[in-house]
Amino acid sequence: MIKLEHVSMKFNLGIEKNYSIKEAFIAFFDRKRRVKPTEFWALKDVSFEVKKGEVIGLIGSNGAGKSTLLKVVSGVMKPTKGKITVNGVISPMIELGAGFDSELTARENIYLNGSILGYSKQFIDDKFDEIVEFSELRDFLDAPVKNFSSGMVAKLAFSIATIVSPEILIVDEILSVGDIKFQEKSKNKMLELIKGGTTVLYVSHSLESIKELCNRVVWLEHGQVVKIGETDKICKEYYKKQMGK
Repeated sequence: MIKLEHVSMKFNLGIEKNYSIKEAFIAFFDRKRRVKPTEFWALKDVSFEVKKGEVIGLIGSNGAGKSTLLKVVSGVMKPTKGKITVNGVISPMIELGAGFDSELTARENIYLNGSILGYSKQFIDDKFDEIVEFSELRDFLDAPVKNFSSGMVAKLAFSIATIVSPEILIVDEILSVGDIKFQEKSKNKMLELIKGGTTVLYVSHSLESIKELCNRVVWLEHGQVVKIGETDKICKEYYKKQMGK
């Protein structure tokens, strides 16, 4: 379903400096102030496969490369090196509000985001009430999304993305946003999709959530794969490492 072969992703840090006229003028006369581009490898030679129907958890410290990996698999970013093969349609939930226009209302964004995900207007018309019901935002349909809390945006994004059973679902921490009731409802929806055969790549700092949902775990640190294996075993090793045991 998903195959990563020696995938690496490089960013150049510092190149955004000295963009202002003031900074450029100072840097022209003061060589010490000049910022040279610095290479940062967010991913280094990452290889693994995800089979159809598998739920793979990605764990690791902040900055380990988990979110970058999801973006590369989703096609949001092109890897610097390596090859990614994806057989199936991806429904990504990576950045809350991505695909939303903050100036538009929730009602308008349902149609906007739905079209980005490839849904027809007729399909959204038919599923509109179901989306609204799941999101619990009926009283806020005509309010601009810019006035929404992060939890409300998460509810709307999740409700639109999961109105159909996607072939591949890519999720980055979205189940930890929102109130407890919605977190539980989102988790149950995820379990429903998993039982229906959806392939999932799931990032979370909650090891309990990873243990509950995932068949296997990929442990990343500093952009590299530390270990890949059975969920309980890898989570236990990761926890001991984090706690310095």
